[in-house]
Amino acid sequence: MSGELPVWRPQALRQVRSNLEPPPGFNSIKLAGMGGLTGMKAELIEPISMKSPEDWKEIVKQLQDWGEVPPPESVTKLTTQNSERGILAVIEADEDWVAEFLPWGSDGLLKVRSRNAPDGSDVPLGGYTWNGRDVVILRKVISKDENSEDSLVKKLQEDDLKSCVRILGDVGKCLGKFHSSMRELRELPPDQKRWNSRNERIEGLLRAQFIWRAPYTKEQPCTVSLLDVRISDFSGDSLRVGAPRLSDALIPHESEKPAMRDLASLVHDLSRLHHKEETNLQLKELRMALIEGWRETAPDEWASENAFYSHRGGMAIWEYEQCLMDVLEASSNQSGAPQPAVDTLLYVKMYQKRMFNNRTFAGLSFMAFFFGVSSLINQFPPSLAELIPALAFFGAGYLCFKAYRGMSPPPEKPFAEI
Repeated sequence: MSGELPVWRPQALRQVRSNLEPPPGFNSIKLAGMGGLTGMKAELIEPISMKSPEDWKEIVKQLQDWGEVPPPESVTKLTTQNSERGILAVIEADEDWVAEFLPWGSDGLLKVRSRNAPDGSDVPLGGYTWNGRDVVILRKVISKDENSEDSLVKKLQEDDLKSCVRILGDVGKCLGKFHSSMRELRELPPDQKRWNSRNERIEGLLRAQFIWRAPYTKEQPCTVSLLDVRISDFSGDSLRVGAPRLSDALIPHESEKPAMRDLASLVHDLSRLHHKEETNLQLKELRMALIEGWRETAPDEWASENAFYSHRGGMAIWEYEQCLMDVLEASSNQSGAPQPAVDTLLYVKMYQKRMFNNRTFAGLSFMAFFFGVSSLINQFPPSLAELIPALAFFGAGYLCFKAYRGMSPPPEKPFAEI
Protein backbone atom coordinates (compact mmCIF):
# COMPACT_ATOMS: atom_id res chain seq x y z
CA MET A 1 0.00 0.00 0.00
CA SER A 2 1.55 3.29 -1.05
CA GLY A 3 1.07 6.77 0.36
CA GLU A 4 0.90 7.69 4.05
CA LEU A 5 1.69 5.17 6.74
CA PRO A 6 -1.30 2.86 7.36
CA VAL A 7 -3.10 3.60 10.63
CA TRP A 8 -2.80 0.00 11.85
CA ARG A 9 1.01 0.15 11.90
CA PRO A 10 2.67 1.13 15.21
CA GLN A 11 3.68 4.66 14.24
CA ALA A 12 6.74 4.89 16.52
CA LEU A 13 8.35 1.66 15.33
CA ARG A 14 10.76 1.68 12.38
CA GLN A 15 10.58 -0.65 9.42
CA VAL A 16 13.47 -3.09 9.18
CA ARG A 17 14.29 -5.99 6.90
CA SER A 18 11.82 -8.84 7.11
CA ASN A 19 12.58 -12.52 6.53
CA LEU A 20 8.91 -13.53 6.56
CA GLU A 21 7.74 -14.95 3.23
CA PRO A 22 4.43 -13.24 2.35
CA PRO A 23 1.73 -14.78 0.16
CA PRO A 24 1.53 -13.57 -3.47
CA GLY A 25 -0.02 -10.11 -3.66
CA PHE A 26 1.24 -9.10 -0.20
CA ASN A 27 4.21 -7.30 1.29
CA SER A 28 5.95 -8.49 4.42
CA ILE A 29 6.58 -5.69 6.92
CA LYS A 30 8.77 -6.01 10.02
CA LEU A 31 8.72 -3.19 12.57
CA ALA A 32 11.09 -2.72 15.49
CA GLY A 33 11.47 -0.18 18.27
CA MET A 34 14.56 1.92 18.80
CA GLY A 35 15.85 3.82 21.82
CA GLY A 36 13.28 3.71 24.60
CA LEU A 37 11.15 1.32 22.56
CA THR A 38 13.87 -1.32 22.13
CA GLY A 39 12.41 -4.78 22.35
CA MET A 40 9.11 -3.94 20.69
CA LYS A 41 8.61 -5.61 17.32
CA ALA A 42 5.86 -6.81 15.03
CA GLU A 43 5.63 -8.87 11.83
CA LEU A 44 2.85 -7.73 9.46
CA ILE A 45 1.64 -8.61 5.99
CA GLU A 46 -0.22 -6.06 3.88
CA PRO A 47 -1.84 -6.30 0.43
CA ILE A 48 0.17 -4.56 -2.28
CA SER A 49 -2.93 -3.20 -3.99
CA MET A 50 -6.65 -3.32 -3.26
CA LYS A 51 -8.26 -1.16 -5.89
CA SER A 52 -10.04 -3.48 -8.33
CA PRO A 53 -11.67 -6.92 -8.58
CA GLU A 54 -8.51 -8.09 -10.35
CA ASP A 55 -6.49 -7.19 -7.26
CA TRP A 56 -8.83 -9.31 -5.14
CA LYS A 57 -8.48 -12.29 -7.48
CA GLU A 58 -4.69 -11.98 -7.37
CA ILE A 59 -4.64 -11.72 -3.59
CA VAL A 60 -6.79 -14.80 -2.85
CA LYS A 61 -5.49 -16.95 -5.72
CA GLN A 62 -2.97 -18.91 -3.64
CA LEU A 63 -4.54 -18.50 -0.20
CA GLN A 64 -6.34 -21.39 1.51
CA ASP A 65 -10.04 -20.66 1.95
CA TRP A 66 -12.29 -21.92 4.73
CA GLY A 67 -16.00 -21.64 5.33
CA GLU A 68 -18.14 -19.58 2.96
CA VAL A 69 -16.39 -17.07 0.69
CA PRO A 70 -17.55 -15.23 -2.47
CA PRO A 71 -16.33 -16.82 -5.73
CA PRO A 72 -13.44 -14.58 -6.90
CA GLU A 73 -14.85 -14.39 -10.43
CA SER A 74 -18.15 -13.01 -9.10
CA VAL A 75 -16.53 -9.92 -7.54
CA THR A 76 -17.45 -6.77 -9.49
CA LYS A 77 -16.38 -3.91 -7.21
CA LEU A 78 -14.17 -3.17 -4.19
CA THR A 79 -14.45 -0.28 -1.77
CA THR A 80 -11.78 -0.04 0.94
CA GLN A 81 -11.20 1.90 4.10
CA ASN A 82 -8.53 1.78 6.79
CA SER A 83 -9.09 0.85 10.41
CA GLU A 84 -6.79 0.51 13.41
CA ARG A 85 -6.81 -3.26 12.93
CA GLY A 86 -6.31 -3.46 9.17
CA ILE A 87 -8.03 -2.81 5.83
CA LEU A 88 -11.80 -3.20 5.59
CA ALA A 89 -13.07 -3.94 2.09
CA VAL A 90 -16.70 -3.96 0.97
CA ILE A 91 -16.96 -6.52 -1.82
CA GLU A 92 -19.80 -6.40 -4.33
CA ALA A 93 -20.47 -9.83 -5.82
CA ASP A 94 -23.59 -12.02 -6.03
CA GLU A 95 -24.03 -10.80 -2.46
CA ASP A 96 -22.31 -7.99 -0.61
CA TRP A 97 -19.47 -8.97 1.73
CA VAL A 98 -17.11 -7.27 4.17
CA ALA A 99 -13.51 -8.50 4.14
CA GLU A 100 -11.31 -7.76 7.15
CA PHE A 101 -7.57 -8.05 6.56
CA LEU A 102 -5.54 -9.18 9.57
CA PRO A 103 -2.08 -7.56 9.32
CA TRP A 104 -0.70 -9.53 12.28
CA GLY A 105 -2.83 -12.63 11.89
CA SER A 106 -4.52 -14.11 14.97
CA ASP A 107 -4.02 -16.82 17.56
CA GLY A 108 -5.25 -19.47 15.13
CA LEU A 109 -8.63 -19.95 16.83
CA LEU A 110 -10.82 -17.64 14.74
CA LYS A 111 -12.41 -20.56 12.93
CA VAL A 112 -13.10 -22.34 16.21
CA ARG A 113 -14.78 -19.26 17.69
CA SER A 114 -16.83 -18.69 14.56
CA ARG A 115 -18.07 -22.24 14.25
CA ASN A 116 -18.92 -22.75 17.91
CA ALA A 117 -20.31 -19.37 18.98
CA PRO A 118 -23.96 -19.29 20.14
CA ASP A 119 -26.67 -18.90 17.51
CA GLY A 120 -27.22 -15.28 16.54
CA SER A 121 -23.58 -14.27 17.00
CA ASP A 122 -22.02 -12.01 14.37
CA VAL A 123 -19.15 -14.25 13.27
CA PRO A 124 -17.00 -14.55 10.14
CA LEU A 125 -18.62 -16.96 7.71
CA GLY A 126 -15.30 -17.78 6.10
CA GLY A 127 -11.87 -16.49 5.31
CA TYR A 128 -8.42 -17.14 3.91
CA THR A 129 -5.21 -18.40 5.49
CA TRP A 130 -1.56 -18.68 4.44
CA ASN A 131 0.59 -21.42 5.93
CA GLY A 132 -1.79 -21.60 8.88
CA ARG A 133 -1.85 -17.83 9.43
CA ASP A 134 -5.21 -16.02 9.24
CA VAL A 135 -5.01 -13.37 6.54
CA VAL A 136 -8.61 -12.37 5.75
CA ILE A 137 -11.99 -13.00 7.38
CA LEU A 138 -15.30 -12.40 5.62
CA ARG A 139 -18.85 -11.74 6.72
CA LYS A 140 -21.94 -10.69 4.81
CA VAL A 141 -23.16 -7.12 4.91
CA ILE A 142 -26.26 -6.92 7.08
CA SER A 143 -28.25 -3.99 8.39
CA LYS A 144 -27.72 -3.51 12.12
CA ASP A 145 -29.33 -1.69 14.99
CA GLU A 146 -27.12 0.58 17.07
CA ASN A 147 -24.61 -1.36 19.09
CA SER A 148 -24.57 -1.54 22.88
CA GLU A 149 -21.84 1.08 23.19
CA ASP A 150 -23.94 3.65 21.32
CA SER A 151 -26.92 2.92 23.58
CA LEU A 152 -24.81 2.99 26.74
CA VAL A 153 -23.12 6.28 25.90
CA LYS A 154 -26.50 7.99 25.49
CA LYS A 155 -27.71 6.71 28.84
CA LEU A 156 -24.43 7.64 30.57
CA GLN A 157 -24.80 11.20 29.31
CA GLU A 158 -28.36 11.25 30.66
CA ASP A 159 -27.29 9.74 34.03
CA ASP A 160 -29.91 7.04 33.49
CA LEU A 161 -28.68 4.37 35.91
CA LYS A 162 -31.59 1.99 35.36
CA SER A 163 -31.07 1.86 31.59
CA CYS A 164 -27.29 1.54 31.95
CA VAL A 165 -27.72 -1.40 34.33
CA ARG A 166 -30.09 -3.08 31.88
CA ILE A 167 -27.76 -2.60 28.89
CA LEU A 168 -24.70 -3.81 30.78
CA GLY A 169 -26.58 -6.75 32.24
CA ASP A 170 -27.61 -7.85 28.74
CA VAL A 171 -24.02 -7.46 27.50
CA GLY A 172 -22.73 -9.57 30.38
CA LYS A 173 -25.33 -12.29 29.77
CA CYS A 174 -24.42 -12.43 26.08
CA LEU A 175 -20.72 -12.87 26.92
CA GLY A 176 -21.59 -15.56 29.46
CA LYS A 177 -23.53 -17.53 26.84
CA PHE A 178 -20.47 -17.47 24.59
CA HIS A 179 -18.31 -18.86 27.38
CA SER A 180 -20.84 -21.59 28.16
CA SER A 181 -20.61 -22.65 24.51
CA MET A 182 -16.82 -22.66 24.65
CA ARG A 183 -16.76 -24.78 27.80
CA GLU A 184 -18.45 -27.60 25.90
CA LEU A 185 -15.60 -27.36 23.41
CA ARG A 186 -12.49 -26.90 25.54
CA GLU A 187 -11.49 -26.72 29.20
CA LEU A 188 -7.83 -27.22 30.16
CA PRO A 189 -5.89 -26.52 33.39
CA PRO A 190 -4.71 -22.93 34.03
CA ASP A 191 -1.41 -22.09 32.32
CA GLN A 192 0.00 -20.08 35.21
CA LYS A 193 3.61 -20.06 34.03
CA ARG A 194 2.87 -18.69 30.56
CA TRP A 195 0.29 -16.16 31.79
CA ASN A 196 2.73 -14.69 34.31
CA SER A 197 5.54 -14.83 31.74
CA ARG A 198 3.53 -12.72 29.29
CA ASN A 199 2.91 -10.05 31.93
CA GLU A 200 6.62 -10.13 32.76
CA ARG A 201 7.49 -9.49 29.11
CA ILE A 202 5.12 -6.52 28.90
CA GLU A 203 6.44 -5.08 32.18
CA GLY A 204 9.99 -5.44 30.83
CA LEU A 205 9.20 -3.62 27.59
CA LEU A 206 7.49 -0.80 29.51
CA ARG A 207 10.20 -0.71 32.19
CA ALA A 208 7.42 -0.87 34.74
CA GLN A 209 8.20 0.08 38.34
CA PHE A 210 6.00 -2.72 39.67
CA ILE A 211 5.37 -6.39 39.02
CA TRP A 212 2.36 -8.59 39.64
CA ARG A 213 2.27 -12.35 39.54
CA ALA A 214 -0.71 -14.49 40.47
CA PRO A 215 -1.04 -18.18 41.42
CA TYR A 216 -4.46 -18.40 39.71
CA THR A 217 -7.20 -20.79 40.76
CA LYS A 218 -8.38 -23.98 39.10
CA GLU A 219 -11.67 -22.13 38.45
CA GLN A 220 -9.87 -20.14 35.73
CA PRO A 221 -9.10 -22.89 33.21
CA CYS A 222 -7.86 -22.34 29.66
CA THR A 223 -10.63 -22.16 27.09
CA VAL A 224 -11.36 -20.61 23.70
CA SER A 225 -11.63 -16.96 24.74
CA LEU A 226 -12.19 -13.84 22.64
CA LEU A 227 -8.87 -12.22 23.73
CA ASP A 228 -10.25 -8.73 23.10
CA VAL A 229 -13.88 -7.78 23.61
CA ARG A 230 -15.50 -4.34 23.64
CA ILE A 231 -19.00 -3.15 24.47
CA SER A 232 -19.30 -2.06 20.82
CA ASP A 233 -19.05 -5.76 19.87
CA PHE A 234 -22.55 -6.34 21.26
CA SER A 235 -25.91 -5.53 19.77
CA GLY A 236 -28.92 -6.96 21.57
CA ASP A 237 -28.29 -10.70 21.91
CA SER A 238 -25.57 -10.67 19.25
CA LEU A 239 -21.83 -10.84 19.94
CA ARG A 240 -19.36 -9.92 17.23
CA VAL A 241 -16.23 -12.03 16.78
CA GLY A 242 -13.62 -9.91 15.05
CA ALA A 243 -9.95 -9.08 14.52
CA PRO A 244 -7.35 -9.07 17.33
CA ARG A 245 -5.84 -5.88 18.78
CA LEU A 246 -2.36 -4.47 18.15
CA SER A 247 -0.89 -5.77 21.41
CA ASP A 248 -1.35 -9.30 20.03
CA ALA A 249 1.23 -8.40 17.37
CA LEU A 250 3.67 -6.82 19.83
CA ILE A 251 3.40 -9.65 22.38
CA PRO A 252 1.86 -12.70 20.66
CA HIS A 253 -0.16 -15.14 22.75
CA GLU A 254 1.55 -18.44 23.52
CA SER A 255 -1.36 -20.12 25.28
CA GLU A 256 -5.10 -20.01 25.59
CA LYS A 257 -6.70 -17.82 28.25
CA PRO A 258 -9.57 -18.12 30.74
CA ALA A 259 -13.06 -16.67 30.34
CA MET A 260 -12.25 -14.29 33.21
CA ARG A 261 -9.83 -12.47 30.91
CA ASP A 262 -12.64 -11.66 28.46
CA LEU A 263 -14.74 -10.29 31.31
CA ALA A 264 -11.81 -8.14 32.44
CA SER A 265 -11.41 -6.85 28.88
CA LEU A 266 -15.08 -5.87 28.83
CA VAL A 267 -14.97 -4.29 32.30
CA HIS A 268 -11.90 -2.28 31.31
CA ASP A 269 -13.69 -1.06 28.19
CA LEU A 270 -16.51 0.11 30.46
CA SER A 271 -13.91 2.07 32.43
CA ARG A 272 -12.75 3.72 29.19
CA LEU A 273 -16.30 4.83 28.37
CA HIS A 274 -16.99 6.00 31.91
CA HIS A 275 -13.78 8.06 31.85
CA LYS A 276 -14.56 9.55 28.44
CA GLU A 277 -18.19 10.49 28.98
CA GLU A 278 -19.46 13.14 31.36
CA THR A 279 -21.65 11.27 33.82
CA ASN A 280 -22.49 11.37 37.51
CA LEU A 281 -23.06 7.63 37.68
CA GLN A 282 -20.69 5.62 39.88
CA LEU A 283 -18.40 3.22 38.07
CA LYS A 284 -18.79 0.61 40.82
CA GLU A 285 -22.53 0.23 40.17
CA LEU A 286 -21.97 -0.13 36.44
CA ARG A 287 -19.25 -2.74 36.92
CA MET A 288 -21.51 -4.68 39.24
CA ALA A 289 -24.27 -4.82 36.60
CA LEU A 290 -21.87 -6.11 33.95
CA ILE A 291 -20.29 -8.71 36.23
CA GLU A 292 -23.60 -9.98 37.60
CA GLY A 293 -25.01 -10.26 34.07
CA TRP A 294 -22.05 -12.44 33.07
CA ARG A 295 -22.37 -14.62 36.17
CA GLU A 296 -25.99 -15.41 35.28
CA THR A 297 -25.11 -17.28 32.09
CA ALA A 298 -21.41 -18.18 32.41
CA PRO A 299 -20.42 -21.66 33.67
CA ASP A 300 -21.05 -21.78 37.44
CA GLU A 301 -17.51 -22.79 38.38
CA TRP A 302 -15.92 -20.11 36.19
CA ALA A 303 -18.14 -17.46 37.79
CA SER A 304 -17.75 -18.69 41.37
CA GLU A 305 -16.39 -16.77 44.35
CA ASN A 306 -13.15 -18.76 44.04
CA ALA A 307 -12.74 -17.64 40.42
CA PHE A 308 -13.08 -13.98 41.50
CA TYR A 309 -10.86 -14.42 44.57
CA SER A 310 -8.44 -11.49 44.26
CA HIS A 311 -5.77 -12.95 46.56
CA ARG A 312 -5.22 -15.53 43.81
CA GLY A 313 -5.50 -13.12 40.90
CA GLY A 314 -9.25 -13.07 40.36
CA MET A 315 -10.38 -10.57 37.77
CA ALA A 316 -7.96 -7.92 39.06
CA ILE A 317 -4.82 -9.47 37.56
CA TRP A 318 -6.48 -9.52 34.14
CA GLU A 319 -7.57 -5.90 34.48
CA TYR A 320 -3.95 -5.10 35.26
CA GLU A 321 -2.93 -6.85 32.04
CA GLN A 322 -5.50 -4.83 30.06
CA CYS A 323 -3.99 -1.60 31.39
CA LEU A 324 -0.49 -2.77 30.49
CA MET A 325 -1.61 -3.54 26.93
CA ASP A 326 -3.17 -0.09 26.56
CA VAL A 327 0.13 1.49 27.62
CA LEU A 328 2.08 -0.87 25.36
CA GLU A 329 0.03 0.11 22.30
CA ALA A 330 0.19 3.81 23.15
CA SER A 331 3.97 3.55 23.54
CA SER A 332 4.33 1.85 20.15
CA ASN A 333 2.42 4.75 18.61
CA GLN A 334 3.76 7.48 20.92
CA SER A 335 0.17 8.63 21.21
CA GLY A 336 0.28 9.88 24.80
CA ALA A 337 -0.82 8.39 28.10
CA PRO A 338 -3.92 6.20 27.62
CA GLN A 339 -6.63 6.81 30.17
CA PRO A 340 -7.91 5.42 32.43
CA ALA A 341 -5.18 2.76 32.15
CA VAL A 342 -2.37 5.01 33.43
CA ASP A 343 -4.40 6.29 36.38
CA THR A 344 -5.43 2.73 37.24
CA LEU A 345 -1.82 1.54 37.24
CA LEU A 346 -0.96 4.26 39.78
CA TYR A 347 -3.08 2.34 42.30
CA VAL A 348 -1.52 -1.07 41.65
CA LYS A 349 1.11 -0.74 44.39
CA MET A 350 -1.54 0.33 46.89
CA TYR A 351 -3.73 -2.59 45.83
CA GLN A 352 -0.84 -5.02 46.20
CA LYS A 353 0.12 -3.55 49.58
CA ARG A 354 -3.37 -4.08 50.91
CA MET A 355 -3.40 -7.69 49.78
CA PHE A 356 0.07 -8.19 51.30
CA ASN A 357 -1.10 -6.77 54.63
CA ASN A 358 -4.08 -9.11 54.53
CA ARG A 359 -1.63 -12.00 54.71
CA THR A 360 -1.21 -11.27 58.41
CA PHE A 361 -4.51 -13.03 58.97
CA ALA A 362 -3.46 -15.88 56.70
CA GLY A 363 -0.30 -16.26 58.79
CA LEU A 364 -2.27 -16.20 62.06
CA SER A 365 -4.61 -18.83 60.64
CA PHE A 366 -1.69 -21.08 59.73
CA MET A 367 -0.08 -20.64 63.15
CA ALA A 368 -3.32 -21.41 64.98
CA PHE A 369 -3.90 -24.59 62.97
CA PHE A 370 -0.25 -25.58 63.50
CA PHE A 371 -0.50 -25.17 67.28
CA GLY A 372 -3.78 -27.07 67.30
CA VAL A 373 -2.31 -30.01 65.41
CA SER A 374 0.90 -29.94 67.49
CA SER A 375 -1.02 -30.07 70.76
CA LEU A 376 -3.00 -33.07 69.55
CA ILE A 377 0.12 -34.92 68.40
CA ASN A 378 2.02 -34.22 71.60
CA GLN A 379 -0.85 -35.34 73.83
CA PHE A 380 -2.36 -38.13 71.75
CA PRO A 381 -4.77 -39.54 72.69
CA PRO A 382 -5.87 -36.30 74.39
CA SER A 383 -8.09 -36.10 77.43
CA LEU A 384 -11.13 -33.82 77.36
CA ALA A 385 -9.19 -31.11 79.19
CA GLU A 386 -6.33 -31.40 76.71
CA LEU A 387 -8.72 -31.33 73.74
CA ILE A 388 -10.18 -27.93 74.62
CA PRO A 389 -7.01 -25.88 73.81
CA ALA A 390 -6.61 -27.69 70.49
CA LEU A 391 -10.21 -26.95 69.55
CA ALA A 392 -9.68 -23.32 70.56
CA PHE A 393 -6.67 -23.10 68.24
CA PHE A 394 -8.69 -24.65 65.40
CA GLY A 395 -11.53 -22.21 66.00
CA ALA A 396 -9.16 -19.25 65.99
CA GLY A 397 -7.51 -20.55 62.83
CA TYR A 398 -10.86 -20.86 61.08
CA LEU A 399 -11.94 -17.34 62.11
CA CYS A 400 -8.64 -15.86 60.91
CA PHE A 401 -8.95 -17.70 57.62
CA LYS A 402 -12.53 -16.46 57.13
CA ALA A 403 -11.36 -12.93 57.89
CA TYR A 404 -8.57 -13.28 55.33
CA ARG A 405 -11.01 -14.50 52.68
CA GLY A 406 -13.37 -11.63 53.48
CA MET A 407 -10.61 -9.08 52.95
CA SER A 408 -10.23 -10.04 49.29
CA PRO A 409 -11.11 -6.91 47.26
CA PRO A 410 -14.49 -7.42 45.49
CA PRO A 411 -14.37 -7.41 41.66
CA GLU A 412 -16.87 -4.58 41.25
CA LYS A 413 -14.61 -2.13 43.12
CA PRO A 414 -12.28 -0.12 40.85
CA PHE A 415 -8.61 -0.08 41.84
CA ALA A 416 -8.88 3.60 42.84
CA GLU A 417 -11.49 2.78 45.50
CA ILE A 418 -9.59 -0.02 47.23
